[in-house]
Amino acid sequence: MWGLVPLFWPLLKPAGAGEILAHRMAWSLVVVGIALLFVRRWGWARELVRQPRRLGLVAVAAAVITVNWGVYIWAVNSGHVVEASLGYFINPLVTIAMGVLLLGERLRPAQWAAVTVGLTAVLVLAFGYGQPPWISLCLAFSFATYGLVKKKVNLGGLESLAAETAVQFLPAVGYLVWLGARGEATFGSEGVGQASLLAATGVVTAVPLVCFGAAAIRVPLSTLGLLQYLAPVFQFVLGILYFHEAMPPERWAGFGLVWLALTLLTWDALRTARRNAARLAAARAAAATSPAVRNEPEPAA
Repeated sequence: MWGLVPLFWPLLKPAGAGEILAHRMAWSLVVVGIALLFVRRWGWARELVRQPRRLGLVAVAAAVITVNWGVYIWAVNSGHVVEASLGYFINPLVTIAMGVLLLGERLRPAQWAAVTVGLTAVLVLAFGYGQPPWISLCLAFSFATYGLVKKKVNLGGLESLAAETAVQFLPAVGYLVWLGARGEATFGSEGVGQASLLAATGVVTAVPLVCFGAAAIRVPLSTLGLLQYLAPVFQFVLGILYFHEAMPPERWAGFGLVWLALTLLTWDALRTARRNAARLAAARAAAATSPAVRNEPEPAA
């Protein structure tokens, strides 16, 4: 679903990126609120209100994802779908780099190689675009920061989205009221169809996140990690074949390096997962045999 989202945002024109973003924030809270009514999960809200530090982190997450959503909507509706897809391709590399710089994590050799190749790719793309790929970098760093903050908040997917959109709701509605007072709002002035599509931004935001949360419980983590690459792949293909964006040789070279870096990361992750599984199986086997050894009768004196 995330891979096909670039087809949706152009349908909302003539609404600008700011108006679309505000509707997305406001309607997302409505959709998530309805979902919470069905599942009847409200206890987390009382606990969250009593913890100012976590509330502050939720506010930071809401601010960062607002930047991410806004840049992405603007990029798609301005003819930069390919560059937007690059942001989500390099997001895993940025996440790893932030883990090293901010959390003091240690990288394996293959991860160092992937980050180095990714940095080279950014330099090649900067040459190809004539400037750094700012859209891609903004999307990658904002989403990586969002993931880091969400890890600290430690809320479920539906609950986290509800908390974040609750923070976004009043500024979003305020902006929409301001647009309406200036006569610049398109909601209602462009017909029922366009108004319905603007309201549907909440569904477009919430449904993929809920499905992702459900998949995270049922699908192995290694498989889930690989599936996350499908979204930028679909976006990249749409950018070239549907939106007919240019791909000169320098950009192909840059994307090729990014894909090489992701291949290294995937290979290293799968290898590490197999090693850890083998060690766990060996440990369980040892634990299963040790009681039998301890319970053997001692020889008579």
